[in-house]
Amino acid sequence: MTLAAVRQMIIEKKLPIPHAMADTMSMIVSKFSDSGFECYLIGGSVRDLILGRKVYDYDFATNARPEQVQKLFRKVIPTGIKHGTVTLLKSNKSFEVTTYRADGKYIDGRRPESVSFSETLEEDVLRRDFTINGLAYDLLNGKIIDYVNGLRDIEHGIIRTIGDPVERFNEDGLRPYRACRFASKLEFTIDEETFKAIGRTLEIARKVSVERVRDEFKKILETKRPSIAIEYLRTSGLLGIFLPELVNCHEIEQNKFHIFDVYRHSIYSCDAAPQNNLVVRLAALLHDIGKTPTRRTGNDGDYTFYNHEVISAKMTRRIMKRMRFSNEEISKVNNLVLNHMFHYTDDWTDGAVRRFMRKVGVENIEELFILRQADRKGNGSRNGLPAPILRLHRRIEQVISDDNAMTVKDLDINGHVLMEELGLVPGPEIGRILNALLEMVLDDPALNRKDLLLEKAREISGSSD
Repeated sequence: MTLAAVRQMIIEKKLPIPHAMADTMSMIVSKFSDSGFECYLIGGSVRDLILGRKVYDYDFATNARPEQVQKLFRKVIPTGIKHGTVTLLKSNKSFEVTTYRADGKYIDGRRPESVSFSETLEEDVLRRDFTINGLAYDLLNGKIIDYVNGLRDIEHGIIRTIGDPVERFNEDGLRPYRACRFASKLEFTIDEETFKAIGRTLEIARKVSVERVRDEFKKILETKRPSIAIEYLRTSGLLGIFLPELVNCHEIEQNKFHIFDVYRHSIYSCDAAPQNNLVVRLAALLHDIGKTPTRRTGNDGDYTFYNHEVISAKMTRRIMKRMRFSNEEISKVNNLVLNHMFHYTDDWTDGAVRRFMRKVGVENIEELFILRQADRKGNGSRNGLPAPILRLHRRIEQVISDDNAMTVKDLDINGHVLMEELGLVPGPEIGRILNALLEMVLDDPALNRKDLLLEKAREISGSSD
């Protein structure tokens, strides 16, 4: 949405709530009002409606206590009742409803030691994190309620804390990470005083669990341009807390084929990867992480990074394990990083193409080409894939179309057949024979017939006697 459109929305103070949601939400708010309670749309949903962004969750704030909300509606789930939050189910939709509250003293840098309910919307708003998230909307009167100049900051694209930023960040160490994420998500600028406060409260940020930081980082990687947030993370000191290896890539100059240093090449490659593919985005961000320890000066005076992909893969595995990504995510990203430097020439045999596919995994081939394209775009001077790589892609598509065997499981024979026909017993010998057969089939797919494979298996078995 353009700045002019945002400004007009602010002037009109009428939010474009989707019709399918408006009726249900009006029913909810009217129910509260008819029972003598206040109820307002609150937080991120108000912000995103003003910006014309898609809203996934509609949250409400009310002066009704949780037990009173439970009496007003038939379907209420006590999802966070300790903190005054329940989930209301209405018309096959769910809405989070939280009682106005005032937080007690924060002692662990994450949660208040106590929560007390308050009577006013203003008091509830003043405990929240950022001005752009402190807006409320009165559905019955079509009025935006703004106690913290959140409309002004939305209009000017500013991330600013509500109240003293040092105090806000000392209360909750996750808030600085969220500030950086919102900068990427909304493509806003972090207010200068708010940004300075991040560096002054890093010790509180260090207290946040690695899982919470990981989840916030994953959300950053889902934004259109993660590089915005990552640069804020780096310059504030937050990136050094959970990803110092990437910080170490800053100002590491590359060779003549690159415009950017390793760090900027990495974050721009991440931007260039598909927004909806976390695995490729992580691989794009980390694919050159091993260039820092492998950089050497060659005979021509230019830099070399021999085997950096191997070191990058090892470092990627350590980083992702430390951040407690799933084993599946770690395996997929590690595989892409390890194989991203493949070099193809037209003299590759068909067998060489099939071996390459087997090494990478057929299921990973497409993502590897996507990573290669993001890597190239992140260079800053190139786009798309070079002609030789496109020719390899076409050859791979043909192999897949021909349904060639890629793994032992694809052979027209198995260990049980070998034991029955050759009189073998279970053991490593069977695996050795099957792998030898696969190597033959990779060179000549026509051999993948049971009778021919048995004949070859007998020759292999006999040669080992």
